[in-house]
Amino acid sequence: MKSPIFAAALTATALTGAVIMPVTPAHAQFGGVVFDPSNYAQNVLTAARTLQQISNQIQSLQNEASMLTNMAKHLQRLDFSSLTQLTRSMQRIDTLMNQAEGIAFDLTSTEAALREQFPDVFDTAMTTDQMLAAAQAQWQAAKQGYRQTMRVQAQVVENVQADSGLLTELVSQSQSANGSLQAQQATNQLIALSTKQQLQIQQMMAAQYRADAIERARQQQAMDAAREQTKRFVGTATAYTQP
Repeated sequence: MKSPIFAAALTATALTGAVIMPVTPAHAQFGGVVFDPSNYAQNVLTAARTLQQISNQIQSLQNEASMLTNMAKHLQRLDFSSLTQLTRSMQRIDTLMNQAEGIAFDLTSTEAALREQFPDVFDTAMTTDQMLAAAQAQWQAAKQGYRQTMRVQAQVVENVQADSGLLTELVSQSQSANGSLQAQQATNQLIALSTKQQLQIQQMMAAQYRADAIERARQQQAMDAAREQTKRFVGTATAYTQP
């Protein structure tokens, strides 16, 4: 099958040959050869119209080629991905959260630790040594909670510092995008970066609130223990009554 441009070229060649061919002479009344201007004009007009049609076909093909080029540009994928870096940053924080000592970030473990270290009702039957051991365990839990918070905060700061370079790269990729697909992919990665930073803040807040809650629970248990010790020291107060 011949292409439209090839067929148009053949038509133009044929018509051009028809135009330059000598017009069939018309024999006059007295036998002489005369020029027929009407026939010549009709041939020229037909050739001009055919050439215009060929020109329109060529322009249409050029427009279609340009449209296909633009479509290919808009469908071109972005040759850059920040997914690996974002995932690794979140994994580092998750690892720190899972390494929490004392009271872990797990509902079942938290409930068990609270019942053991911070009971709802203070056990007045505990001996002094038992109270001392419980106080030491509560103090260790509070200290570990704050240490965990500091580690998470340090990791978040490191991630933010690394994100500054990633943010610059993503903005550059977005600004230099060749088509709509590349621009959309770069935008999606910028949104993913923003989401990751929000998740980091939530995890850091969870670690901080956990440490604060443990410390408040420890202080409450210390007050309960102090009241019990005072009660035991004072006793019934009969020993201080005058006879």
